[in-house]
Amino acid sequence: MSREAKKTCSTQQLFFECAELFLPWLSPSDLASASSACKTLHCISKSITTRRASDASRNFEKHPIPFINTIDSQPYSYFIYTPSQILCSPPLSQPWGSNLQKPISNLFSSTNFGPYMTSLLFISATDESTSGCVCKSCSEEEDDGENGCPCSRFKPKVLLGLGQDLEMMTECGPSCDCGVDCGNRLTQRGVSIRLKIFKDERKGWGLYAAQFLPRGEFICEYAGELLTTQEARKRQKKYDELALNSRFSAALLVVREHLPSGKACLRINIDATRVGNIARFINHSCDGGNLTTVLVRNSGALLPRLCFFASRDIVEGEELAFSYGEVRIKQNGLQCFCGSSGCLGALPSEQT
Repeated sequence: MSREAKKTCSTQQLFFECAELFLPWLSPSDLASASSACKTLHCISKSITTRRASDASRNFEKHPIPFINTIDSQPYSYFIYTPSQILCSPPLSQPWGSNLQKPISNLFSSTNFGPYMTSLLFISATDESTSGCVCKSCSEEEDDGENGCPCSRFKPKVLLGLGQDLEMMTECGPSCDCGVDCGNRLTQRGVSIRLKIFKDERKGWGLYAAQFLPRGEFICEYAGELLTTQEARKRQKKYDELALNSRFSAALLVVREHLPSGKACLRINIDATRVGNIARFINHSCDGGNLTTVLVRNSGALLPRLCFFASRDIVEGEELAFSYGEVRIKQNGLQCFCGSSGCLGALPSEQT
């Protein structure tokens, strides 16, 4: 091979390697534009699309969570993935679909995600109830049979959205002496079960069990952007307008934690529309579905997290669903297709 031929070959190889690095950062529309540039980019883009469809979690979770679509040609739903709540402005893009051996999750782990992760939203306090436990084993029980760890005792009244009662649990936090394997950190280790995302002709994408899930099994956290009430109202208005002209589906959830006096509450707005995790695909069911919503507070945390548990045994292939809240008749409200015997025909709407 001549020197010029070797130089050309080397240049092409460098171009292909660079393409494998920057194409995973592109949105679906930009990826499609790049795909039309040449045959090689088309092949690389096609591989990226296949890898994206094979795992919605981008290697953040223990098992791949694939998209399965037999309805139309949409291979996946594009969004920025975060395994937990984020408080600051999220990244505008995120690599997805790379063929690198190193998991993408290593680039955006809880250690490297910086100010985005809820794990940094903790307060400094000397009070035992907020500064963390010093248990040798958080599973040890007291004489009355209850958990002896002080991190699991606080149980305030909580409401989801429009008045639906929630269960409450507390877990150990970063200042506790116990490690990540502590039994009182159940919801902090991410999604450990097998799930899949199917597309329904009427409901759109939905989350399904890819294995048998016994009653009480932890499913996932509802992750997304934490918003002020002002921003939540602004976005909800925009989402309502988008829903009128398209099949746009928002994922903005409002949680209210009432103080013991009942005169005030902490309102938490979690928006998983643009940035979230696989919980954004859980659909509403008017009969309550098969999931229990639990508000989990980590010892020392400023804000609690909303988590889902199986309310009953769930068979493989069954769709996961929960109640978004009470249904209020709203002009131009979205129609409900949950299919339950008690379906009210409309999705719940929060008067933000």
